[in-house]
Amino acid sequence: MSIDIANESGFELDEHGIVDVARFTLDRMRIHPLAELSVVIVDEAAMEQLHIQWMDLPGPTDVMSFPMDELRPGKDNEDPPQGLLGDVVLCPEVAARQAKAAGHGTDDELQLLTVHGVLHLLGYDHAEPDEEREMFGLQGEILQAWRERRGAED
Repeated sequence: MSIDIANESGFELDEHGIVDVARFTLDRMRIHPLAELSVVIVDEAAMEQLHIQWMDLPGPTDVMSFPMDELRPGKDNEDPPQGLLGDVVLCPEVAARQAKAAGHGTDDELQLLTVHGVLHLLGYDHAEPDEEREMFGLQGEILQAWRERRGAED
């Protein structure tokens, strides 16, 4: 699985953790091993421009997803299609504020946002209450399993 990360923000962060949680998420969702994902980390000004341009909403946001080939989670009895998953764009400055409010670290927030962004690329959404329950439930399960696996490796 090809996961490229480009930190254009000037913010120091755990890039390995972001790539690892993205890979874990893609594996868990049965995405083809040759699928490609790009993670771009930007500052608030760049995120604000993207947020206005693509969502017509003011101010920076924490994460945005830009799907390419509209890949979907693989099924147990099917070979998953390969292709370009798309881009996840993260803003560590917004993530840092959210992490502080939530009482955890910025890297934890960025890992959560990475899973969130990947799930959006796979077609999950949270506009409706039932969609939100499904997406946030899956997001929590993936993060917990990844953190447990990561803790067992230490």
